[in-house]
Amino acid sequence: MNEIAGLKVLVADDEKHIRLLLKSVLKTQKADVVAEASTGQEAIDLFRQLKPDFAMLDINMPVKTGVEALHAILEEFPDARIIMMTSLADAQTVEECLEAGAVGYILKDTPLAEMKQLIIDAIHPEAD
Repeated sequence: MNEIAGLKVLVADDEKHIRLLLKSVLKTQKADVVAEASTGQEAIDLFRQLKPDFAMLDINMPVKTGVEALHAILEEFPDARIIMMTSLADAQTVEECLEAGAVGYILKDTPLAEMKQLIIDAIHPEAD
């Protein structure tokens, strides 16, 4: 069973190839990528406009960082489900994001099968 099929997703990363990879992963899970952002500010604006079921935010983005976007989105939408992504295993930043309200995080070099499961687990923690 696929627990994210049909959910609307916002993907935010300043690297186009990462957005393409995430879209591919989410498509195999039958999620609907409704928008892509390349900056933290764009992610905030698109989240506000589209109100997706969840968002995947890169921690390091221009204009506003993913951390700043996370705070801004959760301030306006306290129930937002946001998964943070990073290529750096910076434990302090990841911890800050989780404490701020992110539902999970994914390292960009995570194997695809594991990445799919991490997304499901973050969006539906009760499925464990």
